[in-house]
Amino acid sequence: GISLTSTLQPSVSLRDLGLSEVRVSQLDELISRLLPIPGPEEPPTVPSLWRTSHVSADSFFHNKHDLDILFLFSPLFHRQYHSPLKEVCSELQFLPVRVQSRGFKTLRSRTRRGESTYDGPVESEPYTPAFMKGLLMREKGPEAQSLDQVTKQKNLPENQQEAFKTGFTEGFMRSQAFTQRTQDSLRRTRMILLGLLLLGIVGLYRTPFLSVRFRTTSGLDSAVDPIQMKNVTFEHVKGVEEAKNELQDVVEFLKNPQKFTVLGGKLPKGILLVGPPGTGKTLLARAVAGEADVPFYYASGSEFDEMFVGVGASRIRNLFKEAKANAPCVIFIDELDSVGGKRIESPMHPYSRQTINQLLAEMDGFKPNEGVIVIGATNFAEALDNALVRPGRFDMQVTVPRPDVKGRTEILNWYLSKITVDPAVNAEIIARGTVGFSGAELENLVNQAALKAAVDGKEMVTMKDLEFAKDKILMGPERRSVEIDKKNKTITAYHESGHAIVAYYTKDAMPINKATIMPRGPTLGHVSMLPENDRWSETRAQLLAQMDVSMGGRVAEELIFGDDYITTGASSDFDGATKIAKMMVTRFGMSDKLGVMTYGDVSKQSPETQAAIEQEVRALLKDSYERAKNILKTYSNEHKKLADALLTYETLDAKEIQMVLEGKSLDH
Repeated sequence: GISLTSTLQPSVSLRDLGLSEVRVSQLDELISRLLPIPGPEEPPTVPSLWRTSHVSADSFFHNKHDLDILFLFSPLFHRQYHSPLKEVCSELQFLPVRVQSRGFKTLRSRTRRGESTYDGPVESEPYTPAFMKGLLMREKGPEAQSLDQVTKQKNLPENQQEAFKTGFTEGFMRSQAFTQRTQDSLRRTRMILLGLLLLGIVGLYRTPFLSVRFRTTSGLDSAVDPIQMKNVTFEHVKGVEEAKNELQDVVEFLKNPQKFTVLGGKLPKGILLVGPPGTGKTLLARAVAGEADVPFYYASGSEFDEMFVGVGASRIRNLFKEAKANAPCVIFIDELDSVGGKRIESPMHPYSRQTINQLLAEMDGFKPNEGVIVIGATNFAEALDNALVRPGRFDMQVTVPRPDVKGRTEILNWYLSKITVDPAVNAEIIARGTVGFSGAELENLVNQAALKAAVDGKEMVTMKDLEFAKDKILMGPERRSVEIDKKNKTITAYHESGHAIVAYYTKDAMPINKATIMPRGPTLGHVSMLPENDRWSETRAQLLAQMDVSMGGRVAEELIFGDDYITTGASSDFDGATKIAKMMVTRFGMSDKLGVMTYGDVSKQSPETQAAIEQEVRALLKDSYERAKNILKTYSNEHKKLADALLTYETLDAKEIQMVLEGKSLDH
């Protein structure tokens, strides 16, 4: 055999390893980590009665060749390294290779892993060096360190320390298992509750009775409760008697359809309400549903189309499907021109035609007398598609105009009945001074008057509050903070007095309502007129009287202050007078020289015709100026009295103006 001696191993010092400055404690720790931990000592052999024939070695190589494999790592066959770190790295090539395994993470696999006591790689003890075990094993955490401290503090014997640690570990593992089971139970409970909630929502959605009140598609297929519609009837609609009379037939059809079907007649499928904003189109549609006591479906034309293709058509289908299921009923589509406009090829709205096509198909697909009445509202009927307004769809058109004096009086009385008002208030006077007001504007007027009375601390709304609200809406709020010098204030007083004097002493002029020099909006003062009734047509004398009143302000400045001190305050007056004169010549046929011929576009006429038109307009304006001058010269004393009264009181109503002109004193 070959004898091995220790003299063949070279002696290595700490200086050669570069560890001369390392402390002894650090060197012991380094050696304990890098060198293998010595195994347990073999117990002494005990003499046995049995005869051992052969003892197997630790490896197949040793059994076959009778030579330990460690012999190959001896200095004769294995390269020696001066550095322990290089020695460790050279032995890594003989270690087994570990490959990461992948798989699906499931609840069952997690349970199996929890049952396992060791989650690391499984390998045999002889092939895992002790120094690698130290690297693979996790270091002790703070829990383990605290457990060691507890055992030391309790001064437990060594044989009881292991039992203590084992019991603590078993208790900890059982508590972890209990916590996991609790979490799994809570997770299953949440899933069951969520499933029950979804089933309840689906069941509520599919219930026929409840779906009418709870199902919504962006607010388009939810029916309004008929009980709410009972509070809105034709009694709440004022100022549009003709429109109410036309819609009475629809109410009769919804209440008693057999009355019409017996004779073979059928009502229109769609009714189109046309009129300016605020005239009561939506209120009329609600009143129809309230009178007939049927469900009322409200939809705005702008709510159908959105950014997604096909949403508008789908919403229309859902709306009509819901309405047919709850017939008889009323479908009201507000702002119909936004969804039913004329179909054009436009890259900005390439899919808008789908919505109107679906609307046309739904309205054309109604069976006769199906009990679904479609009411559309628009203030721009010219923009609607021709296929939508043909007979068979919206074949009945109802005009809802602005109310006249009688209608405005009814509307004002209706809204005044809802507030605390002075019995002396005359709604007709306010109605005469609000020409062209819609129902919504009259409601705003009453509300503004109530707010003004509340600010002033009054117990009821008076006539002055209503007049204040009317002037605020027509001309803007008062500008009391504006500081006007005495000269300009005097000019304004004589200017407005000139208008009032000419209006008061001109036969065909409108009656005066009020004169004021209180700045409002862009004006420093104004004189308001109060027509006795709505003028559907005007005579030549009335038009000339309006021109004369407009000239009164400039004429007053010229007569009182001279030609050099006339102001720019008459510019708007001249605009109105010139407009009236042009219309008299070019549209109304009231020119003796040009006759009864109309001229639509003056710029397209011949130069001779344009010169003739201009000459006639100048003549009308000049004659009007002279008539106003004659009146102010004749009533110069009254003019001065009225101007002084305006400088004193700032605002005068019709009765006070009459008292001043008659020479009576004002009791303020």
